[in-house]
Amino acid sequence: MSHNTFGHMFRVTTWGESHGSAIGCVVDGCPPGILFTQEEIQTYLDKRKPGQSKYTTQRREPDQVEILSGVIAHNEGLMTTGTPISMLIENKDQRSKDYSHKPYRPGHADYTYDAKYGIRDHRGGGRSSARETAARVAAGALARKIIPSLKIRGAVIAIGPHTINRDHWNWDEVNSNPFFSPDAESVKVFSDYLTSIRKAGSSIGAVIEIVAENVPKGLGAPIYSKLDQDIASYLMSINAVKGIEIGDGFSAAYLQGENNADEMYMNNERNPAFSSNHAGGILGGISTGQPIIARFAVKPTPSILIPCRSINSDGHEIHVISRGRHDPCVGIRAMPVGEAMVACALADHFLRHRGQTGRI
Repeated sequence: MSHNTFGHMFRVTTWGESHGSAIGCVVDGCPPGILFTQEEIQTYLDKRKPGQSKYTTQRREPDQVEILSGVIAHNEGLMTTGTPISMLIENKDQRSKDYSHKPYRPGHADYTYDAKYGIRDHRGGGRSSARETAARVAAGALARKIIPSLKIRGAVIAIGPHTINRDHWNWDEVNSNPFFSPDAESVKVFSDYLTSIRKAGSSIGAVIEIVAENVPKGLGAPIYSKLDQDIASYLMSINAVKGIEIGDGFSAAYLQGENNADEMYMNNERNPAFSSNHAGGILGGISTGQPIIARFAVKPTPSILIPCRSINSDGHEIHVISRGRHDPCVGIRAMPVGEAMVACALADHFLRHRGQTGRI
């Protein structure tokens, strides 16, 4: 099986399966001398880990990271040495017996995985499980350290038909509720709606917005390695993601040119500035220095308790009820994964930009 690595200068390889003994990643290309603590990595893993509320899967995983290589002790923390950094997260709460049946679950990768490789790990999806994304979050936590000024934050802005009121946006609210919502008034709406979805044995999708601030201008390339191209690719690689937009995205198609243009002027410090940010911080594939804004849509979890028609590997038509522990809205836990993937894309482009131009 190929294609387990992403990135050019900041390269991340993930490994492991949902019901194996462990998952993890190897980060190659991280510069030496980066200071961090294991607790900083763990903070982001704790945001993603399952079993934290009734609105996510009840699989209980501590997701405790262990750093195996590529660092040395430094004061009260760790310092990168420039060699590959390996991180391991043990699986503690597998229930493989929940997957003793082997039909193709509608909406999952079961069929396509089998069609490609002729073999699959039916226990929770194996390598194609969202469990793999914990390793990405660990890598993304390290990636944030590559650009010292960088601030990356994410929020869930819609669950099913219910959206937040952007006039109420408050970043301090995001980590105060189980939905990562920036709108306090949306919390009860999301709670009531997801409770009804969960009791019905169904699932629902979500939309997540990622905002990266203090991004250096000049990252990216104008043709085949556009910054927005790579951000979109990284986000689309997350399980269950079906749509990406940068800046105004699809809404830009409904604007006239004069309304969509981000007009420029010289600010009080005589630096170039913009009067708006319809482009989401990227023009011609290169960062402008404005906040980078990306949104991605996550489909409903296909594992539901409502019978669905399918077939098994013998070609017999059957009805499938997914067993096991699953998220009624997997989009909630996708938020920290989205943050991590944007961080990895920016770290990679930062190192490439520095190597090509010698400028920061």
